[in-house]
Amino acid sequence: MTIASKAAPVRFENVSKVFGKDVIAVDNINLNVDAGKLVTLLGPSGCGKTTTLRMIAGLEMASSGRILIGDRDVTKLPATDRDVSMVFQSYALFPHMSVLENVRYGLTFSGFGKEEARARALKGLELVGLKGFDGRLPSELSGGQQQRVAVARALVLEPQVLLFDEPLSNLDAKLRRQVREDIRAIQQDLGLTVVYVTHDQEEALAVSDEIVVMRNAAIAQIGTPRQLYDAPNDRFVADFIGEANLIGCQIVAVDGDVATIEIENYRHDLPARGLGPGSATLAVRPSRIVIGGETGVKASVAKATYVGVRMEYTLTGDFGQVFAVQDNVDTPFEVGSELRMTFAGKGPVLLPDEG
Repeated sequence: MTIASKAAPVRFENVSKVFGKDVIAVDNINLNVDAGKLVTLLGPSGCGKTTTLRMIAGLEMASSGRILIGDRDVTKLPATDRDVSMVFQSYALFPHMSVLENVRYGLTFSGFGKEEARARALKGLELVGLKGFDGRLPSELSGGQQQRVAVARALVLEPQVLLFDEPLSNLDAKLRRQVREDIRAIQQDLGLTVVYVTHDQEEALAVSDEIVVMRNAAIAQIGTPRQLYDAPNDRFVADFIGEANLIGCQIVAVDGDVATIEIENYRHDLPARGLGPGSATLAVRPSRIVIGGETGVKASVAKATYVGVRMEYTLTGDFGQVFAVQDNVDTPFEVGSELRMTFAGKGPVLLPDEG
Protein backbone atom coordinates (compact mmCIF):
# COMPACT_ATOMS: atom_id res chain seq x y z
CA MET A 1 0.00 0.00 0.00
CA THR A 2 1.32 3.43 -0.91
CA ILE A 3 0.26 6.95 -0.12
CA ALA A 4 -0.43 8.67 -3.43
CA SER A 5 -0.34 12.34 -4.31
CA LYS A 6 -3.40 13.98 -5.81
CA ALA A 7 -1.64 17.33 -5.91
CA ALA A 8 -3.76 20.14 -7.29
CA PRO A 9 -3.03 23.81 -7.96
CA VAL A 10 -4.59 26.59 -5.87
CA ARG A 11 -5.76 29.87 -7.36
CA PHE A 12 -6.97 33.07 -5.71
CA GLU A 13 -8.84 35.52 -7.93
CA ASN A 14 -9.32 38.99 -6.41
CA VAL A 15 -9.88 37.53 -2.96
CA SER A 16 -10.59 39.74 0.04
CA LYS A 17 -11.49 38.98 3.64
CA VAL A 18 -13.11 41.60 5.84
CA PHE A 19 -13.88 41.03 9.52
CA GLY A 20 -16.75 43.04 10.93
CA LYS A 21 -17.48 46.23 9.03
CA ASP A 22 -14.04 47.56 8.23
CA VAL A 23 -11.17 45.28 9.36
CA ILE A 24 -9.51 44.25 6.09
CA ALA A 25 -7.46 41.11 6.74
CA VAL A 26 -6.79 40.25 3.09
CA ASP A 27 -7.13 42.89 0.40
CA ASN A 28 -7.92 41.80 -3.17
CA ILE A 29 -5.08 39.31 -3.71
CA ASN A 30 -4.34 37.20 -6.77
CA LEU A 31 -2.21 34.13 -6.24
CA ASN A 32 -1.32 30.94 -8.12
CA VAL A 33 0.17 27.90 -6.39
CA ASP A 34 1.29 25.30 -8.93
CA ALA A 35 0.56 21.63 -8.32
CA GLY A 36 3.44 19.82 -6.61
CA LYS A 37 5.12 23.00 -5.35
CA LEU A 38 5.79 24.31 -1.85
CA VAL A 39 4.77 27.96 -1.58
CA THR A 40 5.36 29.90 1.61
CA LEU A 41 3.29 32.85 2.82
CA LEU A 42 5.75 35.03 4.71
CA GLY A 43 5.27 38.26 6.58
CA PRO A 44 5.05 39.97 9.95
CA SER A 45 2.21 39.41 12.40
CA GLY A 46 -1.08 40.80 11.16
CA CYS A 47 -0.11 40.87 7.47
CA GLY A 48 -2.85 38.45 6.39
CA LYS A 49 -0.85 35.26 5.78
CA THR A 50 -2.70 33.04 8.29
CA THR A 51 -6.09 34.32 7.15
CA THR A 52 -5.10 33.46 3.57
CA LEU A 53 -4.15 29.94 4.66
CA ARG A 54 -7.40 29.52 6.57
CA MET A 55 -9.39 30.57 3.50
CA ILE A 56 -7.75 27.76 1.53
CA ALA A 57 -8.70 25.36 4.32
CA GLY A 58 -12.27 26.62 4.52
CA LEU A 59 -11.83 27.72 8.13
CA GLU A 60 -12.53 31.29 6.98
CA MET A 61 -14.80 32.25 4.10
CA ALA A 62 -13.74 34.85 1.54
CA SER A 63 -15.73 38.09 1.61
CA SER A 64 -15.26 38.48 -2.15
CA GLY A 65 -13.42 36.87 -5.04
CA ARG A 66 -12.93 33.22 -5.95
CA ILE A 67 -10.76 30.39 -4.59
CA LEU A 68 -10.13 27.36 -6.81
CA ILE A 69 -8.47 24.06 -5.94
CA GLY A 70 -7.76 22.29 -9.19
CA ASP A 71 -10.65 23.19 -11.50
CA ARG A 72 -13.18 23.32 -8.67
CA ASP A 73 -14.51 26.55 -7.19
CA VAL A 74 -14.35 25.97 -3.43
CA THR A 75 -15.06 29.55 -2.35
CA LYS A 76 -18.30 28.67 -0.54
CA LEU A 77 -17.53 25.07 0.35
CA PRO A 78 -17.05 24.06 4.01
CA ALA A 79 -13.69 22.70 5.17
CA THR A 80 -14.98 19.11 5.08
CA ASP A 81 -15.59 19.29 1.31
CA ARG A 82 -12.27 20.80 0.19
CA ASP A 83 -9.89 17.80 0.16
CA VAL A 84 -7.18 19.64 2.08
CA SER A 85 -5.33 18.73 5.27
CA MET A 86 -3.79 21.12 7.75
CA VAL A 87 -0.88 20.74 10.16
CA PHE A 88 -1.29 23.13 13.06
CA GLN A 89 1.29 24.95 15.15
CA SER A 90 0.04 23.17 18.29
CA TYR A 91 0.16 19.68 16.63
CA ALA A 92 -3.39 19.03 18.01
CA LEU A 93 -2.64 15.42 18.97
CA PHE A 94 -4.99 13.50 21.24
CA PRO A 95 -2.96 12.84 24.41
CA HIS A 96 -4.93 9.70 25.39
CA MET A 97 -4.48 8.05 21.98
CA SER A 98 -1.42 6.17 20.77
CA VAL A 99 0.60 7.50 17.86
CA LEU A 100 -1.07 4.99 15.54
CA GLU A 101 -4.54 5.95 16.74
CA ASN A 102 -3.77 9.64 16.20
CA VAL A 103 -2.60 9.06 12.64
CA ARG A 104 -5.53 6.86 11.61
CA TYR A 105 -8.13 9.03 13.35
CA GLY A 106 -9.12 10.97 10.24
CA LEU A 107 -9.20 7.82 8.12
CA THR A 108 -11.96 6.33 10.25
CA PHE A 109 -14.24 9.17 9.15
CA SER A 110 -13.28 8.86 5.48
CA GLY A 111 -14.77 5.47 4.68
CA PHE A 112 -11.68 3.33 5.18
CA GLY A 113 -11.99 -0.09 6.78
CA LYS A 114 -10.15 -0.83 10.01
CA GLU A 115 -7.34 -2.81 8.40
CA GLU A 116 -6.77 -0.40 5.53
CA ALA A 117 -6.77 2.54 7.96
CA ARG A 118 -4.16 0.77 10.06
CA ALA A 119 -2.01 -0.02 7.00
CA ARG A 120 -2.18 3.58 5.80
CA ALA A 121 -1.34 4.91 9.25
CA LEU A 122 1.70 2.63 9.53
CA LYS A 123 2.86 3.71 6.07
CA GLY A 124 2.43 7.35 7.04
CA LEU A 125 4.58 6.84 10.13
CA GLU A 126 7.24 5.15 8.01
CA LEU A 127 7.25 8.10 5.61
CA VAL A 128 8.01 10.55 8.43
CA GLY A 129 10.67 8.34 10.00
CA LEU A 130 8.61 7.04 12.92
CA LYS A 131 8.37 3.35 12.07
CA GLY A 132 8.05 1.41 15.33
CA PHE A 133 6.65 4.37 17.29
CA ASP A 134 3.00 3.41 16.70
CA GLY A 135 2.32 2.17 20.24
CA ARG A 136 3.67 5.23 22.06
CA LEU A 137 1.68 8.10 23.50
CA PRO A 138 2.35 11.68 22.35
CA SER A 139 3.76 12.48 25.81
CA GLU A 140 6.49 9.92 25.19
CA LEU A 141 7.74 11.74 22.09
CA SER A 142 9.95 14.77 21.59
CA GLY A 143 8.51 17.95 20.09
CA GLY A 144 10.01 17.11 16.71
CA GLN A 145 8.53 13.62 16.79
CA GLN A 146 5.11 14.99 17.73
CA GLN A 147 5.27 17.32 14.75
CA ARG A 148 6.07 14.37 12.48
CA VAL A 149 3.02 12.53 13.82
CA ALA A 150 0.90 15.54 12.90
CA VAL A 151 2.41 15.51 9.38
CA ALA A 152 1.74 11.76 9.04
CA ARG A 153 -1.87 12.24 10.11
CA ALA A 154 -2.33 14.83 7.37
CA LEU A 155 -0.48 12.81 4.70
CA VAL A 156 -2.52 9.61 5.06
CA LEU A 157 -5.65 11.46 3.93
CA GLU A 158 -3.97 12.00 0.54
CA PRO A 159 -5.12 15.62 0.29
CA GLN A 160 -4.99 17.68 -2.88
CA VAL A 161 -3.36 20.44 -0.84
CA LEU A 162 -1.40 20.18 2.43
CA LEU A 163 -1.35 23.27 4.64
CA PHE A 164 1.17 24.14 7.36
CA ASP A 165 0.48 26.88 9.91
CA GLU A 166 3.74 27.92 11.64
CA PRO A 167 4.67 24.23 12.07
CA LEU A 168 8.10 24.75 13.63
CA SER A 169 7.50 27.60 16.05
CA ASN A 170 7.36 25.32 19.10
CA LEU A 171 10.69 23.63 18.36
CA ASP A 172 14.21 24.63 19.36
CA ALA A 173 16.65 25.83 16.70
CA LYS A 174 18.32 22.48 15.99
CA LEU A 175 15.01 20.64 15.76
CA ARG A 176 13.55 23.33 13.52
CA ARG A 177 16.32 22.78 11.01
CA GLN A 178 15.86 18.99 11.07
CA VAL A 179 12.06 19.01 10.82
CA ARG A 180 11.98 21.59 8.04
CA GLU A 181 14.36 19.37 6.06
CA ASP A 182 12.05 16.42 6.71
CA ILE A 183 8.99 18.36 5.55
CA ARG A 184 10.76 19.53 2.39
CA ALA A 185 12.00 16.02 1.59
CA ILE A 186 8.53 14.48 2.02
CA GLN A 187 6.94 17.22 -0.09
CA GLN A 188 9.40 16.66 -2.91
CA ASP A 189 9.34 12.85 -2.74
CA LEU A 190 5.54 12.70 -2.90
CA GLY A 191 5.05 15.69 -5.23
CA LEU A 192 2.68 17.39 -2.79
CA THR A 193 1.11 20.82 -3.20
CA VAL A 194 1.98 22.60 0.03
CA VAL A 195 1.09 26.07 1.27
CA TYR A 196 3.22 26.94 4.28
CA VAL A 197 2.89 29.90 6.66
CA THR A 198 5.78 31.28 8.67
CA HIS A 199 7.20 34.59 9.89
CA ASP A 200 10.73 33.12 9.91
CA GLN A 201 12.68 34.32 6.88
CA GLU A 202 15.39 31.65 7.08
CA GLU A 203 12.76 28.92 7.30
CA ALA A 204 10.99 30.30 4.22
CA LEU A 205 14.23 30.50 2.24
CA ALA A 206 15.12 26.92 3.19
CA VAL A 207 11.90 25.10 2.26
CA SER A 208 10.20 27.04 -0.53
CA ASP A 209 9.89 26.76 -4.27
CA GLU A 210 8.29 30.19 -4.15
CA ILE A 211 7.71 32.79 -1.44
CA VAL A 212 4.79 35.19 -1.20
CA VAL A 213 5.80 38.17 0.94
CA MET A 214 2.76 39.83 2.50
CA ARG A 215 2.39 43.26 4.06
CA ASN A 216 -0.69 45.10 5.30
CA ALA A 217 -3.16 42.50 3.97
CA ALA A 218 -1.66 42.57 0.46
CA ILE A 219 1.08 40.85 -1.52
CA ALA A 220 4.32 42.83 -1.58
CA GLN A 221 6.31 40.50 -3.88
CA ILE A 222 6.29 36.93 -5.16
CA GLY A 223 9.39 35.07 -6.29
CA THR A 224 11.81 32.23 -5.70
CA PRO A 225 13.98 32.49 -2.59
CA ARG A 226 16.94 33.63 -4.66
CA GLN A 227 14.91 36.19 -6.61
CA LEU A 228 13.60 37.77 -3.42
CA TYR A 229 16.96 37.71 -1.69
CA ASP A 230 18.94 39.06 -4.65
CA ALA A 231 16.38 41.37 -6.25
CA PRO A 232 13.83 42.74 -3.75
CA ASN A 233 11.33 45.25 -5.14
CA ASP A 234 11.41 47.68 -2.24
CA ARG A 235 12.82 48.48 1.18
CA PHE A 236 10.30 46.33 3.04
CA VAL A 237 11.08 43.15 1.08
CA ALA A 238 14.82 43.83 1.18
CA ASP A 239 14.80 44.18 4.94
CA PHE A 240 12.34 41.36 5.62
CA ILE A 241 13.97 38.67 3.46
CA GLY A 242 17.19 38.31 5.37
CA GLU A 243 18.92 41.27 6.95
CA ALA A 244 19.65 44.22 4.69
CA ASN A 245 21.45 47.47 5.35
CA LEU A 246 19.59 50.33 3.70
CA ILE A 247 21.92 53.18 2.81
CA GLY A 248 21.06 56.42 1.05
CA CYS A 249 23.09 57.07 -2.11
CA GLN A 250 23.18 59.16 -5.27
CA ILE A 251 23.03 57.66 -8.76
CA VAL A 252 25.51 59.88 -10.57
CA ALA A 253 25.49 58.16 -13.95
CA VAL A 254 23.64 55.45 -15.88
CA ASP A 255 25.18 53.67 -18.86
CA GLY A 256 22.76 51.16 -20.36
CA ASP A 257 21.82 48.82 -17.53
CA VAL A 258 24.68 49.89 -15.26
CA ALA A 259 24.38 52.63 -12.66
CA THR A 260 27.25 54.36 -10.89
CA ILE A 261 26.40 55.33 -7.34
CA GLU A 262 28.24 57.60 -4.95
CA ILE A 263 28.35 57.54 -1.15
CA GLU A 264 30.57 60.30 0.15
CA ASN A 265 33.45 60.07 -2.36
CA TYR A 266 33.20 56.33 -2.93
CA ARG A 267 31.75 55.11 -6.23
CA HIS A 268 30.36 51.69 -7.06
CA ASP A 269 28.84 50.19 -10.24
CA LEU A 270 25.82 47.88 -10.13
CA PRO A 271 22.62 47.08 -12.11
CA ALA A 272 20.45 50.17 -12.57
CA ARG A 273 17.15 48.23 -12.38
CA GLY A 274 15.40 50.91 -14.40
CA LEU A 275 16.44 53.82 -12.17
CA GLY A 276 17.88 57.06 -13.46
CA PRO A 277 20.21 59.66 -11.91
CA GLY A 278 19.19 61.04 -8.54
CA SER A 279 18.59 59.87 -4.98
CA ALA A 280 18.21 56.14 -4.36
CA THR A 281 18.58 53.52 -1.65
CA LEU A 282 21.27 50.85 -1.63
CA ALA A 283 20.33 47.53 0.00
CA VAL A 284 23.42 45.60 1.10
CA ARG A 285 23.50 42.25 2.92
CA PRO A 286 25.88 42.12 5.91
CA SER A 287 28.08 39.56 4.13
CA ARG A 288 28.43 41.90 1.12
CA ILE A 289 30.09 44.69 3.08
CA VAL A 290 33.87 44.57 2.71
CA ILE A 291 35.76 46.20 5.55
CA GLY A 292 39.40 47.03 6.11
CA GLY A 293 40.58 48.10 2.68
CA GLU A 294 42.64 51.15 1.70
CA THR A 295 39.76 52.99 0.03
CA GLY A 296 36.02 53.33 0.54
CA VAL A 297 33.56 54.97 2.88
CA LYS A 298 34.88 56.06 6.29
CA ALA A 299 33.41 54.12 9.23
CA SER A 300 34.17 53.29 12.83
CA VAL A 301 33.52 50.08 14.74
CA ALA A 302 30.78 50.62 17.32
CA LYS A 303 30.35 46.95 18.27
CA ALA A 304 32.37 43.79 17.62
CA THR A 305 30.92 40.40 18.55
CA TYR A 306 32.56 36.99 18.22
CA VAL A 307 29.97 34.26 17.45
CA GLY A 308 32.29 31.34 16.75
CA VAL A 309 32.33 30.98 12.98
CA ARG A 310 32.42 34.71 12.25
CA MET A 311 32.72 38.23 13.61
CA GLU A 312 29.72 40.54 13.66
CA TYR A 313 30.30 44.29 13.48
CA THR A 314 28.15 47.37 13.87
CA LEU A 315 29.71 50.18 11.88
CA THR A 316 28.80 53.85 12.09
CA GLY A 317 29.59 56.85 9.94
CA ASP A 318 28.02 59.79 8.10
CA PHE A 319 25.90 57.22 6.22
CA GLY A 320 24.27 56.11 9.51
CA GLN A 321 24.73 52.60 10.89
CA VAL A 322 25.26 49.23 9.21
CA PHE A 323 25.66 45.62 10.30
CA ALA A 324 28.50 43.62 8.72
CA VAL A 325 29.89 40.11 9.13
CA GLN A 326 33.36 38.80 8.42
CA ASP A 327 34.80 35.27 8.46
CA ASN A 328 38.16 36.41 9.84
CA VAL A 329 37.90 35.65 13.55
CA ASP A 330 41.64 35.50 14.21
CA THR A 331 42.47 39.19 13.74
CA PRO A 332 39.24 41.08 14.46
CA PHE A 333 38.80 44.82 14.41
CA GLU A 334 38.56 46.39 17.84
CA VAL A 335 35.73 48.61 19.01
CA GLY A 336 36.64 52.21 18.18
CA SER A 337 38.75 51.28 15.15
CA GLU A 338 38.57 53.65 12.19
CA LEU A 339 38.40 51.87 8.85
CA ARG A 340 37.09 51.97 5.30
CA MET A 341 34.22 49.94 3.90
CA THR A 342 33.32 49.03 0.34
CA PHE A 343 30.79 46.66 -1.23
CA ALA A 344 31.17 43.31 -2.94
CA GLY A 345 30.94 43.31 -6.74
CA LYS A 346 27.77 41.19 -6.65
CA GLY A 347 24.96 41.48 -4.15
CA PRO A 348 24.17 45.14 -3.44
CA VAL A 349 20.83 46.15 -4.95
CA LEU A 350 19.45 49.55 -5.94
CA LEU A 351 15.98 50.45 -4.74
CA PRO A 352 13.88 53.53 -5.44
CA ASP A 353 14.32 56.28 -2.87
CA GLU A 354 11.26 56.29 -0.59
CA GLY A 355 12.21 59.45 1.18
